Amino acid sequence: MLLLPGWQNSGEAHWQTLWEGYFGDQRVQQHDWMTPKRGDWMAQLDEAVIDHPAPKLLLAAHSLGCHLVAAWAAHSQHSARVMGALLVAPPDTEQDDWPPLLPSWRKPVLEALQFPAHVLSSTDDPFDRSGRAAQFATAWGASHTSLGTRGHINGDSGLGLWPQGRAYLRSLLPAQH
Repeated sequence: MLLLPGWQNSGEAHWQTLWEGYFGDQRVQQHDWMTPKRGDWMAQLDEAVIDHPAPKLLLAAHSLGCHLVAAWAAHSQHSARVMGALLVAPPDTEQDDWPPLLPSWRKPVLEALQFPAHVLSSTDDPFDRSGRAAQFATAWGASHTSLGTRGHINGDSGLGLWPQGRAYLRSLLPAQH
C-alpha cells in the first residue's frame, strides 16, 4: 500500500500516519510539501510505484493526493500496477480561496481511472465547500460515499486508526475465488 498525503503532509493524528505506523503502509515522500508542483509529485509517485516490490498496489490518497492520483494515472505507463485507490476528501481546486502556493493544481485532471477507486467525502469539508467530490468521482469513474459531517477527514476529524476507511480500502481488492 502506498499512502499519498496532501498539501503539507499528514500530521501525527492523521489516519495516514496511523496506518503507516500500525500497518506498515509506505508513505510516498515528496520533495516539497509546502509549495508542491504537480509534475514533481507525479514523478515521485511514479518512482515509488516502479521501486515497490509488490506486483500490484493499493493507493490511499488524501486531499491533494487524490488529484495526484488522477494526474499520475492519466500520464503514467505504470498505472496497471494499481489494484485500486481510496480517494479521501478531494479538494475543489477551483474554489475562490484556493491557496496561491498551489497554481499547478488549479485545473483538475478529470479522466477516468484505469483501476477501481472509491471517493469518500464530507458535507462540511472546508476545502470542498461546493461539494464537487461527487463530480470528481463521476469523472474518475469511481464510486462515491459521503461520510456526513467529518470536516476534511483528517487528524482533526477524530478518526483514530479509522477501521471504516480500511474497510473501504479492502472493498477495492479483487474478489478471491
